[in-house]
Amino acid sequence: MKKVYFAALLSLSLMTANAQEPNIPMGMFGGMQNTNVKFDEYKAAPQGFDKERAGIPHGKVQLIEYESKSVGTTRKANVYLPPTYDAKKKYSVLYLLHGIGGDEWEWMNDGGVPNIIMDNLYADKKVADMIVVMPNGRAAKNDSRAGGMGSAAAFGEFDKDLIGSLMPYINSHFSVYTDKNHTAIAGLSMGGGQSLNFGLGNLDKFAYVGGFSSAPNTMRAAQLIPDVDKVKKENKLLWMVCGGADGLMFNSTQLKAFCDEKGIPCVLIQYPEEGHNFVVWKYGLYNFAQLIFK
Repeated sequence: MKKVYFAALLSLSLMTANAQEPNIPMGMFGGMQNTNVKFDEYKAAPQGFDKERAGIPHGKVQLIEYESKSVGTTRKANVYLPPTYDAKKKYSVLYLLHGIGGDEWEWMNDGGVPNIIMDNLYADKKVADMIVVMPNGRAAKNDSRAGGMGSAAAFGEFDKDLIGSLMPYINSHFSVYTDKNHTAIAGLSMGGGQSLNFGLGNLDKFAYVGGFSSAPNTMRAAQLIPDVDKVKKENKLLWMVCGGADGLMFNSTQLKAFCDEKGIPCVLIQYPEEGHNFVVWKYGLYNFAQLIFK
């Protein structure tokens, strides 16, 4: 089975040599079949949820640099601060991860518009107070998008950088809560797999976990959740979405099926007729952000 996952990751890496998230057709990974599950109800996001609106307060995005102990270099991340940000208050933190073809700018520059989505949610009073941290998920000295097929291992090592260096930096440089109940992690594609792996693997750090079109780096369910009772007790939200035409749906359905069998609360939404793209991932952020820290 490990050989199948490696081949899948290698295929993804080769396809993303030009810093693009690949559109994965159904049936591409024929050896990994979707598991039959009952999907949770899909409700369309309102028109304009991802469009800039005039006459509302806007947050700001700032680029930070931090020293990574595990990588041994200075690394970068983007941080969205809401319109309400005030250093005299405390905010929760959402770590929002990118895919194998991206970097700390993918959500901002490749069609994700997280700042616009969050601004609109704040204006409509639909989210709790939070900042959104968008790091570079390649834990390597050369963490550029051009990493291509050499990126997979660096993505797998990112938890050491995230927990050991980035989170302490955020906790000390921004006015945020530092406990797990005020910390969430979610991501798209490769970042979705990272979020499931790292979030469920560090229940003392993250109470809310989201995977949007998670890639084959996602561990199998029994590895992700070796202690069912612990997840039931400590995880506050396990939420996933994937396009109905996405060839990577099997990563989400296998986890959903396991959770349903074991009685673990878990949401999986099938976005109708969409593939591996930002239509699905924007929808994921819009919905996930409304459910956390409440």
